[in-house]
Amino acid sequence: MQARFRRDATAILRLGTPLIVNNLVMAGMWVTNTMAAGRVGSEPLAGVAVGASYYQFFWLMGLGVLMSLPPLVAHAYGAGRDEEVGHRFRQGLWLSQFLAVPLLLALLAVRPVLQWFGVDERTVPHAVVYVHTLCLGMPAMLAYLAHRYMTEGVGWTRPIMFTAAVGLAVNVVGNLLFTLGHLGVPSLGAQGCALATVLAQWSMLAVMHLYQRRHRIYRRFGLFSRFERPSPATLRSILALGLPIGGSVISEGGLFSVAGMLMGTLGTEIVAAHQIALTWGAVMFMVPLAFHSATTVHVGHKVGAGNAAAGRFAGWSGIVMCGIFMAASALVIVAANERIPALFTTDRDVRALAAGLLLFVALFHVPDGVQVGAAGALRGFKDAHVPMAFNFVSYWMIGFPVAWWLGIREGHGPRGIWVGLILGLFACAVLLSLRYRQVSNRAVSTVATSGAAQAAPAGPAI
Repeated sequence: MQARFRRDATAILRLGTPLIVNNLVMAGMWVTNTMAAGRVGSEPLAGVAVGASYYQFFWLMGLGVLMSLPPLVAHAYGAGRDEEVGHRFRQGLWLSQFLAVPLLLALLAVRPVLQWFGVDERTVPHAVVYVHTLCLGMPAMLAYLAHRYMTEGVGWTRPIMFTAAVGLAVNVVGNLLFTLGHLGVPSLGAQGCALATVLAQWSMLAVMHLYQRRHRIYRRFGLFSRFERPSPATLRSILALGLPIGGSVISEGGLFSVAGMLMGTLGTEIVAAHQIALTWGAVMFMVPLAFHSATTVHVGHKVGAGNAAAGRFAGWSGIVMCGIFMAASALVIVAANERIPALFTTDRDVRALAAGLLLFVALFHVPDGVQVGAAGALRGFKDAHVPMAFNFVSYWMIGFPVAWWLGIREGHGPRGIWVGLILGLFACAVLLSLRYRQVSNRAVSTVATSGAAQAAPAGPAI
């Protein structure tokens, strides 16, 4: 068993290491935005925090739907159906742009939503201009995800790492120019952060597209060999898996977005402290998120090749890896919770609040790692509908009511809201782990039964 775990862990690390770099670089963009806005002032920082919470809710919708591409591509690749890989990619590109339209309309409606939530009036203008500027990059980011998930599905993840590095470099330079006002460029505050991100998003799409068009390893799939009209049948098959995955992603991401807007009702300093704690937690989460994606692909390749038993073990290996990393990360946070906020702001009050909230981040790290690992393993078996229901129950029937009741109704503020987040993650980790055991065992039993039936000797002719 240890040898099998080492083999699976090695395969997941091979697939996941470039994705870790990619995810950390992507998180680095939000960290850069947070640090740059924090240097301008607490109000722009609060605007970036609330605006990012609103933007990410809708961006996660598109990301979640397109996350159906890696398991679909992985199954086709594992079965040797190269033409299907190219077809899935082209239809994924169409879908990415179809998704952009309603998401952009929702983003443009940010002002009345924030006012309805009762967000501090000093924060609203900064948040609105931040979100409206980010709209310019939404079509590019969704198209980039279609490119990324295709190459992720076939297990070639290094291009993703290099592309993300380009994006971070552009984002850093953009923040120096447009947010902090270097080289004589006027400082645009929160809008400068958004503009830097938009430029990074378009740069990432351009680099990934050129790489896939020109590199020989992609020629076998014929990605750009011909123009394809939208195929209703293929789009339906992508949506059949993508919508429940999107629902799962939104259940978790939506809870954190709403939590950010609830924080916006408690004051500028609390929002800034929450953003620091959440940003650090998000950076640490990028590693198990990469293991999640690698586990989906690794399991998908094995299941696509007809080896459900190996796929089952690979899934458990991925879950264990996610949990171990997040346990280690929690220990780091506990040891350095008072030092971490100093990386983001010089405001003593904000730093003190953030140090306390980071301890809550440490508490939810292990269940967060287990649930994201289990979700990745389940997607490798193309199981999405029941996990979506489990996510909804965990986050919106447990997490959100507790967060609202303790944080707002009972007046415990940000700590009460974080308790709700922690309880939601614990519930989700338990439910998804139980679901994975059921689904993977059933898949193995089905294969065993089918194999026994085929091996049985034929009866006498009648």
